[in-house]
Amino acid sequence: MLQNSTILVTGGTGSFGNAFVPMTLAKYNPKKIIIYSRDEMKQWDMAKKFKDDPRVRFFIGDVRDRERLYRALDGVDYVVHAAATKIVPTAEYNPFECIKTNINGAMNLIDACIDKGIKRVVALSTDKASSPINLYGATKLASDKLFVAGNSYAGGHDTRFSVVRYGNVMGSRGSVIPFFLSIKDQGVLPITDERMTRFMISLEQGVELVWHAFDDMEGGEIYVKKIPSMKVTDLATAVAPEARQEIVGIRPGEKLHEQMISAEDALYTYEYPEHFKILPVINNWSECELRIKDGKKVPENFVYASDNNADWMDVSELRDWIATNKEKIGNI
Repeated sequence: MLQNSTILVTGGTGSFGNAFVPMTLAKYNPKKIIIYSRDEMKQWDMAKKFKDDPRVRFFIGDVRDRERLYRALDGVDYVVHAAATKIVPTAEYNPFECIKTNINGAMNLIDACIDKGIKRVVALSTDKASSPINLYGATKLASDKLFVAGNSYAGGHDTRFSVVRYGNVMGSRGSVIPFFLSIKDQGVLPITDERMTRFMISLEQGVELVWHAFDDMEGGEIYVKKIPSMKVTDLATAVAPEARQEIVGIRPGEKLHEQMISAEDALYTYEYPEHFKILPVINNWSECELRIKDGKKVPENFVYASDNNADWMDVSELRDWIATNKEKIGNI
């Protein structure tokens, strides 16, 4: 599907974009990938990695700027929406700015994609959008709803929208693994709560889920990757087995366990070998055979959370992953 196409990635200088671009260039050989973002220095750094590849282009712009989006989307076939204000404390202290990017920006992109005749759009979501307790999660839930409803809003246009949802990416900038690695020599690792669990997903798995969504979507689906969980105490042990673990308490807006599918979503959720799919509540799309395909309805009151997961990553598996990926941890 993506072969010989033009793809635009909003927020493309982030962790996702830095994985999506080389992987997609290698697998699909698109005509062009356009990185749309507002940070010129991040674009400058990323451009140096692809200076010999004419297929990679850069476009300074903000999803808050509707007119700039219209210009950037000229001739584009597919869009991945990765732009977001996503640091939880930043959103709590700057709520209006978070709303402008995550909600108003989503609306701008939906309008622009419909008007410019984009074929398919996949928006990145987060576990924090499921039963949100912080502003970032609430804005991403609103964004998810906007992209799902965008398929109805498109009317007679052919543009289709879907969402992919996953948790924190292993080794990404600002995440717990590079943080623990940076302080392990101090001999103490701060643990917010010894019961805390987290989903574990690699950037490569996130990119593959986006590829699957482009290939599978009819419009309005939320795709949730099946991934392992890990106790934060085991994660700390994998990084620094000799370090003492000090309980410091949960931060404002932080959950004890991550959740990606709520009991309320279970009524419209189907299971597949490698993922789940939450179908839209509106327009009876949850009963659409083209969207269900070969999926199996999950049980009533099903919840997909990091503490009730059937798949767990152990200490040795994470150590192997860290050893294999040590060069890129904290730089992705």
